Amino acid sequence: MIGKISGRLDWRGPDHVLIDVRGVGYIIHVSDQTLAGMPGLGEAVSLYTELMVREDLLQLFGFPTMIEKEWHKLLTTVQGVGAKAALAILGTLGVDGAARAITLGDARAVQAAPGVGPKLAQRVILELKAKAPALMAAGANLAVRAEVGDVVEAFLAAPAAIRPAATPSAAQTRAGDTADALSALLNLGYGHSDAAQAVATAAAQCDPDTPTLIRTALRLLAPRG
Repeated sequence: MIGKISGRLDWRGPDHVLIDVRGVGYIIHVSDQTLAGMPGLGEAVSLYTELMVREDLLQLFGFPTMIEKEWHKLLTTVQGVGAKAALAILGTLGVDGAARAITLGDARAVQAAPGVGPKLAQRVILELKAKAPALMAAGANLAVRAEVGDVVEAFLAAPAAIRPAATPSAAQTRAGDTADALSALLNLGYGHSDAAQAVATAAAQCDPDTPTLIRTALRLLAPRG
C-alpha cells in the first residue's frame, strides 16, 4: 500500500497532478480544493495517498491531510459513490462542509457536487449520518498536513477504540459523549464558548449520545434567517 508520496510537482492537470519522486513520476488524482492548494511547478509537495485497485486499473488518490483521506474512504463505503464521486463531494464542500451536510441531513448540499444526483445524495446522508460523528471527533488528531520528510508511523484509531476496556458508568458515558461532541464542533471551527454552550443546551434537550448532541448543537449554532 502506498500511503504517502513526497517529491517535486512536475505537472498538473484538471483533476490530477504528476509528482516526481527521484525520477519516477506518480499520477495522483486530487480534489478541486487540493489542486488549488498545490505549490508551483518544481516545488516540493507531499500528499497522503490511497491506492484504488480494479481489475484493469490502478489509481492513486491524494489528500493534503489524513482527515480528508479518511473522509474519502468513508464516502466510498456508500453504494454508488466511487473514488471520483467522493473527490467531487470533498472538492465542492470540503471536509467541514461535508461533515455539516451529512450530520444535519442536508442532501441538497451533497447534491451540489458534480455527478451526484438527488438519490445518491440522499443515500450518502442515510448511510453516513450515524458514522460521521466519530470521524468528526477525531478530526483534530488527523488534520495535520502531509509534509515532505514526514513518516506515518501508525494509523490513528477511532476515539471509541482507544477508550478504556472497562465498562464505563452512565455518567462517564455522558461525559465522553459531551466531550466528543464539543471536540467535533471545535474541529469544525466554532469558538469554544459558543460550542460549549450549544452542546450544554443540546444535552438538556435530547438523549446525550454523540451523534444526537452534534446534530442538535449544529442546529442551535446555525444562522437564523
